[in-house]
Amino acid sequence: MKSKSSWALLLLLLSGIVLGGFIGEMTAKVPGLSWLNFGESFGLNDPLILNLGILVITFGLSIRITMASIIGVIIAILIYHFL
Repeated sequence: MKSKSSWALLLLLLSGIVLGGFIGEMTAKVPGLSWLNFGESFGLNDPLILNLGILVITFGLSIRITMASIIGVIIAILIYHFL
């Protein structure tokens, strides 16, 4: 039995999220498929700014989870299972 790489799972999950988000954005204006873009955003609304005098660091993170990205993650897990 061959062992599966966790890097392969991470790569598949990330590609499922990105492709799902892309598909959700592309189908946002299509009447029958607009539900794929339904989702929620999580993260910092305003970036956190750290001013150290000569160095200014800005922190920000926002994640948008849509129905299409959830479907993409499920497909990625299925692909990883059958590798």
